[in-house]
Amino acid sequence: MIRVTPEPYGLRGPSALRRAAWTQNPPPEPTGRPYAVRMNDGMNEEAQRERLGHSDLDIEDALLDEAVNTVVTGAERLNRRWPELIVTGFFGGVDVGLGILAMVLVKQATGSDILAGMAFGVGLLALKLAHSELFTEEFLLPLNAVIAGQGTWLQVLRLWSVSLVTNLLGGLGFGWLIVVGLPDYHGTIIDSAVGYLDQPSLPVMIALSLLAGATITLSTRMQQGTSDDVVAALTCMISGLLVIGLGMLHGALNAIVIFAAMLAGADISVTDFLAWFAVVIPFNMLGGLVIIALPRVARTRRVLKALRTGRISLEDLERESSE
Repeated sequence: MIRVTPEPYGLRGPSALRRAAWTQNPPPEPTGRPYAVRMNDGMNEEAQRERLGHSDLDIEDALLDEAVNTVVTGAERLNRRWPELIVTGFFGGVDVGLGILAMVLVKQATGSDILAGMAFGVGLLALKLAHSELFTEEFLLPLNAVIAGQGTWLQVLRLWSVSLVTNLLGGLGFGWLIVVGLPDYHGTIIDSAVGYLDQPSLPVMIALSLLAGATITLSTRMQQGTSDDVVAALTCMISGLLVIGLGMLHGALNAIVIFAAMLAGADISVTDFLAWFAVVIPFNMLGGLVIIALPRVARTRRVLKALRTGRISLEDLERESSE
């Protein structure tokens, strides 16, 4: 008969003392999973997350890093001075105009919307490399900064409104250059613009606007998640393929084509453009915010709340994230 020696008093059950004893003098690991099960015995999910992470916050390390990066970058964008904000938004329109130029060239040469969309990815890549600002490009950054107490809603309104207006101005200027410099491409430009304005129904128009807002927002979130330029370039090409190839409606992007078509003599009035714009822009925002940004805010809410309430400082959080 085999006798089992009882554990010393105080090490019975899932107490903190028992876990500490196991940590200092772990018993021999028998085989595979049973030891891991005993190590986790009695620890709730919050304790497990704290034990597995490198911070004392109840959150995974990857999400902690995401929260820190988005709050810091978002605060930087919200606190830009007026000249930097205006110039950054203006060049966002110019950079996207470069993508429109590539799109028109490839579409006229091949007649393929798919190839034209991939060529348009050059503009999205230019946005990333030139650190410009595109409307709906990254809603998550300012939202996280405000929720973490590193900015105000008035600053968010300023960022989004100035980015939209300056994107349109930059796109208008670049579109004028395309029209003046490439008269042989006027037909392709006008056909593309009419295709954006002439939608079969309002529900289709709304759905394409939601998809465009979500796609552009997710694309930039993915680019910020990698330091590999090749991956970033592929992400831009795929995003262009989806947005342009499928004929999605994005107010700041499509507006450049519509402006160019109007300058090229298309039968498009300012009223036609404004009626289209008034539908597309709000649903671009909803697509980026509701489908992409807000769910990501929810998964890092504990870190954002800790920052806002002063439980931890942003400097301390940056140090923990870099460890």
